[in-house]
Amino acid sequence: MTTVFDPVDLSGIQLSNRIALAPMTRSRAGAGGTATDLTTDYYTQRASAGLLITEGIQPSAVGQGYPATPGLHSAEQVASWRKVTDSVHAAGGRIFAQIMHAGRIGHPVLLPDGLTPVGPSPVTAPGQLHTQHGPKDFVEPHELTGAEIRATIGDFVTASRNAIEAGFDGVELHGANGYLIHQFLAPNTNLRTDEWGGSEEARLRFAVEVVKAVAAEIGAGRTALRISPGNPYNGIEEPEPDALYTALVAELEPLGLAYLHLLEQIDIRELTLTLRKRYTGTLVINVFSGGPTGPGHHTVIDDGVADLISYGALFLANPDLPARLRSGGPFNTPDPSTFFGGDAKGYTDYPALHTV
Repeated sequence: MTTVFDPVDLSGIQLSNRIALAPMTRSRAGAGGTATDLTTDYYTQRASAGLLITEGIQPSAVGQGYPATPGLHSAEQVASWRKVTDSVHAAGGRIFAQIMHAGRIGHPVLLPDGLTPVGPSPVTAPGQLHTQHGPKDFVEPHELTGAEIRATIGDFVTASRNAIEAGFDGVELHGANGYLIHQFLAPNTNLRTDEWGGSEEARLRFAVEVVKAVAAEIGAGRTALRISPGNPYNGIEEPEPDALYTALVAELEPLGLAYLHLLEQIDIRELTLTLRKRYTGTLVINVFSGGPTGPGHHTVIDDGVADLISYGALFLANPDLPARLRSGGPFNTPDPSTFFGGDAKGYTDYPALHTV
């Protein structure tokens, strides 16, 4: 029986185990959206994971959705990430960059030169965003034109090429959690009636075109996609996700991607199993069953539900999580007050097992 501690081949990349660090926004980027020395320490501390997936990295200036998040669209940013990847590799780890365009989730105060957030349709997200100037109501996004959609796909491609130049082993395209790719997928945020919306097939097109374009640039074996069927986060409404995501997986299946990363919401295990049957490539799962992925969830590997499991908050608080899972604990408790922004506190100061 395969266990979470067994090695796995990820499109020719040898992973030491089947435990992944889930992508998590930490809002600690340096000036100009660069990775910092603390960023390097953070990921290197967690290099015992089979696979590290970074926080969301914006592919363009307008793709930024939160304060102090990093990019991969300038030479300075690329150079800063090279320090991270070199350190992770020296520690024996493997690391993918998550490329995340926030779309309508953002605010003009975060963006340069009078830019405004964009989306498939001019549908304002509910609620507010916490910014460096305090909470701000979301604004109506600029509806992307056909030419702008093509340019945005190009931004994903350029950022992915930059990621490989920066030494990443691959990229994960963020198609989940209500960000731009997800906004094109969802019927309440994509009201278009052109080739990019109106039918399920058309709503799939942006996601598929981005994946294909990136795979053509850096190789399918270095390209992955994260999805979250039925996830209501950031105002998304997908009351009947099964048909859409089954069709999406059918489009992805022949491409030979590095992996598909599924954020599993409550009560969609049946859809997960359907997608597992239809997708023969590597499946990474992040289990959300009323709370974060916990120590007992790695049975999804034993049961064959997925090939890898990603941990978020638990890995955030336990930099040596694979060792702790193997020994059955103990586990540090995450401190939500230090999740976003700040310095080393709650970022790189969680003790490893041998120091407890």
